[in-house]
Amino acid sequence: MSTGPEHPRHRLDDLVHSPVRFSIMAALAGAETMDFKDLRDAIQVSDSVLSKQLSILEKAGYVQIRKSFVGKLPRTSASLSKAGTDAWRAHLQTLRDIAGG
Repeated sequence: MSTGPEHPRHRLDDLVHSPVRFSIMAALAGAETMDFKDLRDAIQVSDSVLSKQLSILEKAGYVQIRKSFVGKLPRTSASLSKAGTDAWRAHLQTLRDIAGG
């Protein structure tokens, strides 16, 4: 076993690395905020899958969820928190480090 520096994969964030959560983070990183339906359609998942994964990211402090009403219709939107933005950038840098770029 090597005694050199630790492989970058050990820095990957398991919360971000899941394919659906990775997709959520990528979509939110490119927008100030996204409506739940737009986010669902962008990453092509069901309402229940998106809701569950957003809850996990919100609990971790990576995503902020806002609930409001437009007229009588409820509207939910999501955005990355500062911690989420930092985690996203660190995760991408780790992927680059693994890829050698």
